[in-house]
Amino acid sequence: MEETSAEQVRNFRLHAHHLDACYGKDDVIAAISACGMQNSPPGAWEAALFNRVPACGAADRDRLLLEERTLMQAWSFRGAPVVFPAADSAAFLSALAAEGDEPWIYTRGIGLALDFLGVGFDELLALLEQVMPQLDGQTVAGKVALDQTLAAWIEPLLPERKRSLWNEPSMYGSPDKQTVGGAAVSFLLRPCSFKGLVVFGAREGASPTFTSYRSWLGRPLVPDPDAARKLVRKFLHCYGPSTPDRLAAWLGCSGAQARRLWKAAADEMEPVTFLGRKTQVLSADRERLLAPQPLERELLLLAAHDPYLDQRDRAVLQPDKTLQRRIWRTVANPGAIVYCGQVVGTWTGTKKGVGLEVKADWWDDAVDERQVRALAEQHAAFRGLGLAGFERV
Repeated sequence: MEETSAEQVRNFRLHAHHLDACYGKDDVIAAISACGMQNSPPGAWEAALFNRVPACGAADRDRLLLEERTLMQAWSFRGAPVVFPAADSAAFLSALAAEGDEPWIYTRGIGLALDFLGVGFDELLALLEQVMPQLDGQTVAGKVALDQTLAAWIEPLLPERKRSLWNEPSMYGSPDKQTVGGAAVSFLLRPCSFKGLVVFGAREGASPTFTSYRSWLGRPLVPDPDAARKLVRKFLHCYGPSTPDRLAAWLGCSGAQARRLWKAAADEMEPVTFLGRKTQVLSADRERLLAPQPLERELLLLAAHDPYLDQRDRAVLQPDKTLQRRIWRTVANPGAIVYCGQVVGTWTGTKKGVGLEVKADWWDDAVDERQVRALAEQHAAFRGLGLAGFERV
């Protein structure tokens, strides 16, 4: 069995993520399609795209997402908002739907509401699916408003004895803003997203808006028997060599669901040894994996939540576990300074008026401070700001 090194894997993944060079506008869709771009916190996908296709500006992004709607945003893997090409809806939505006894992604916490209401998960999801078509032709501004709007549509369908419970204050926090019904709906929005029933619309100021898939694209989500295969293919191309348990971690799904999805593309894989484990790589990627290519860009300043930083085998990016804790925190991850595919430092940017103050910390002497500062200036310009200050801490 072929043995692969961390250096080979980093080089391969940089290429798969379109981070080995500065790509042009013709490559925008391919860069986003690779594995989607998480948009939490808001703006994360724009920063990720900037690091791959610097020439794609705000007007280009708005045209693709809001006018042409070649791109779209919906709750996807791990229940997070993700921007992806509409043509890839099967991989980023349909493939995530649970089957049989598999739990749905991002719904674990709903048990408190279900027990309080005395209803089953499938029963409540069926009621929500029954009212979701009312979103066709409508736009709802704000997540809380969406939860409560859908909860109000469900209420008449509930037995009368349960309606008062439905309207009790939420037990999940913000009881002044959310009811038990609204909280239950909030958990069920991910399954509805995977079924193509709800997507993000254009932002209204600081608020996201929501509508139906049919309203946004003018057509329903079409079933695709190859959805699972397409999803696993994307995962392995960007994060391979890998294993089903790492697919489960990336998707936020159960091990059972990950193994089922994995089998859908098993005929496209072959084994290699990596980090002491038997892993799988796409057969189509094997040659590129084993033959690293020179990098046109060796130093990168990636924003927090960039898809490249979403690797589940974090030792590939930084083998020192003490340093890993500085890169991936429980809350408020910093950005990452990446050199030849390895995370060698962190950075943060704070807006001050019309400027951006950047603080950076790195632990590799091969990194030139002038280059880090230049990248910080480019990031500030991408955000429409000047670099108000730069400090190595």
